Amino acid sequence: MKKMTYLILGIILLSGVLVFTGRKSVHHEIIIQANPDEIWNVLTNMEAYPEWNPTMELLEGSIDEGTKVRYKFTQDENTSSEIDATVYKALTNELLNQKGGIPLVLTFNHKYLLKQTENNTTKVIIHEDYRGIGVNFWDPQPVEEAYKRLNLALKERVEKTTD
Repeated sequence: MKKMTYLILGIILLSGVLVFTGRKSVHHEIIIQANPDEIWNVLTNMEAYPEWNPTMELLEGSIDEGTKVRYKFTQDENTSSEIDATVYKALTNELLNQKGGIPLVLTFNHKYLLKQTENNTTKVIIHEDYRGIGVNFWDPQPVEEAYKRLNLALKERVEKTTD
């Protein structure tokens, strides 16, 4: 009976450690020759994503705070999946924040940040934090590469539209 108790306690302890140590992030920044309003208009016109966005396709929902959305996320030419999220915060021309995942297993906190810089340019930051047990067994590098492709496509779309 003692061995079973120790085994159960060990599993609980290990699970707790994995939950609290499971933390990773991805991050990509780009400077776009446009003001935040122009970028926000492209970023939030999700019906047009198939025309330019190689990474995200809105399947259902809208970007109103508190609403649920479903995306098709294309990580690379061989990997895509459907992702459910909740729009946590949408501050026009500044921040689009979405969260989702399976609590304790793997959750994400995804942010698009727009920061006005000099000479009518904007720094666009895509940042995503991951938490949970599953994070310990997962490499987020391909996701970071996908967000880099997304930012480059956003830059091309916005700068082409504003020329």
